[in-house]
Amino acid sequence: MKVKDIGEQGLLERLQRFCPAEIIGDDAAVISSSPEQSLVVTTDMLVDGVHFSDATTSPEDVGWRSIAANLSDLAAMGARPLGITVALGLPGEVPVEWVERLYKGMDECLKLHQTPIVGGDVCRSPVITVSITAFGKVEPNQTIYRNTAQVGDAIAITGFHGASRAGLELLIHPEIGQNLSDRDRAFLIQAHQRPKPRLDVLPILQEILAGDVGKAKRAFNSEFRIPNSEFPISGMDSSDGLADAIVQICQMSGVGARIDRDRIPIPPALSDLVTAEQAVEWALYGGEDFELVLCLPQQPAEALIEHLGEGAAIIGEITAELEIILCDRTNKNPDRILSRDRGFQHF
Repeated sequence: MKVKDIGEQGLLERLQRFCPAEIIGDDAAVISSSPEQSLVVTTDMLVDGVHFSDATTSPEDVGWRSIAANLSDLAAMGARPLGITVALGLPGEVPVEWVERLYKGMDECLKLHQTPIVGGDVCRSPVITVSITAFGKVEPNQTIYRNTAQVGDAIAITGFHGASRAGLELLIHPEIGQNLSDRDRAFLIQAHQRPKPRLDVLPILQEILAGDVGKAKRAFNSEFRIPNSEFPISGMDSSDGLADAIVQICQMSGVGARIDRDRIPIPPALSDLVTAEQAVEWALYGGEDFELVLCLPQQPAEALIEHLGEGAAIIGEITAELEIILCDRTNKNPDRILSRDRGFQHF
């Protein structure tokens, strides 16, 4: 048996047997370090020819994307970044300038989030490999997990989906974007080359939840704590696709979902690039949009969407039935079951 025979998910299932069940399964590992703070750790790897190429990604953008992917995992856990380490595998003929430009892109993303590089390693490799480990912190009672979605929760997303896939297509096939304005073209390409980790969402969530429990704070006349088991938000990031995120949350939580296809926010520029049906497919399965998919009660979900504005939306609801159904209120399209099979798979 070879890795390609069981695929990425099959391989991960086998490897998970070697890990503590209570730690793995989310965007990052949460390790208790004190009653007040937990350490959050995540690792993400970019490989030349798999995640980037000279044809579509400059060294600066490789650096930015490598950082953004890891900081997005921290955001998905509700954690704030503390620092990162960088491990590089490099062929000997790689120009030093390329490596310096790689770090310039990393630095540009890190500075926006006041996060330092605190260590790393370099070794010889037949292919360029960039492996980042990011460290963050979160209060135990504010950690976001995938397995806590509740029936009746609204499913909220923090921004547009499908833009990164469209940007990649424009980089590979620039001729298909002839109908786009320069502004729309730049927006889609930027979405692919320079995704933004949604760490900005965390203080907004805290503000909304603090408002919801304000009366309880005053009643106890002390610092109010929500027990971790009752923290009302479940979620993850959508780096592997919107459909993938929804399915993983539902499977981990033992629930299902109904998603309204007409409420999925599509970048306006996509209407001049592909059909409406193709735009929905890219939104669901394109991947690398690095938004957050959050399941929480309806009222705070509505408040969150109002704060975030354009691109953010409530797209569905968690249900007791275990199927994840994409439905159409206009009845123009039949209901369909969402799965993880149509997204990107490494093997």
